[in-house]
Order: sequence, then C-alpha cells, then structure tokens
Amino acid sequence: MSAELEEPASPTKILFRNMTLADTPGVMAVERASYDFPWTEGIFRDCVRVGYVCRVVELAGQIAGYGIMTMGAGEAHLLNLCIRSDIRRRGVGRRILEQLLDHARKHGITDMFLEVRPFNPAAIRVYEAMGFERIGVRKAYYQAFAGREDALVYRLPL
Repeated sequence: MSAELEEPASPTKILFRNMTLADTPGVMAVERASYDFPWTEGIFRDCVRVGYVCRVVELAGQIAGYGIMTMGAGEAHLLNLCIRSDIRRRGVGRRILEQLLDHARKHGITDMFLEVRPFNPAAIRVYEAMGFERIGVRKAYYQAFAGREDALVYRLPL
C-alpha cells in the first residue's frame, strides 16, 4: 500500500509505503538523529519480520519518517512514530498516523493506545488534536539521562 502527497509549495513528492527490511538503515538514521536513546536496528527488523504494521515516509528517495503499530485483541498500540526534523510541522506525522488509524479501523480494531514523553508538546498537540485522550501515566517508562522518565498514556476509541 502506498500513497503520495504532493507538497503545495514544492514539486517534491512524499511517498508513504510499507517498510521493508531494506529500509532499516534509513529508518535508523532518522531514529538516531531524533532520540537520545534510540531503538536498535534489531528492534526495527523484528517489527517488520513479525508482521507489525510498519510504514515509512520517503522523500527524494530517502527515508524521512516512519510509524510502527501492533494490533491484537481488538486493540492497536502505536509503538513508534518519528519524522525527520527538516520536515516536521508540515502534517507528515499526522498523515502517517491517519494511515495507521485507517488500517486499524479496517481490521476491526476498537481502540488505539500510545505512550508519549510528557516533555514532547508537539507530539501531544497532534495526538490531542486527533482526538486521543490522556488516560494515565506509566511510571519510569522511558530511559533518560537521569534514570527513568514517566510516559503519558493516551487512548483513541476507533
């Protein structure tokens, strides 16, 4: 499944498509540039291998973002969503999340969950604007320089 989005002020097309194992190096480049404690290449490879819903954003032939979701028992869980810093705030993250939500709905999923760092206001704004509601906190969920950091838990009924 792929979809194209032409940017209004640019002839460059952004392509949304399924992630393959060959995309791992590009995904890792975005991951490492975005997080102090990135996922490993093995984690991304395992996500593809076991059949998680893995999507990438491609811009000018290079990976510019990705989203990974699991589904089971009527629920979906957004595991990771990241957009390269130079194309953030252009609706690309929202678009890939919408695709994941549409996929979940088509498969009879009733709720989507996600965790987000409390100090990631840009992501929180996007999630809340899309209807996600904060339902709790996971204590010491994320690795941080000063030990562990809590995660805010969000839910969206589908």
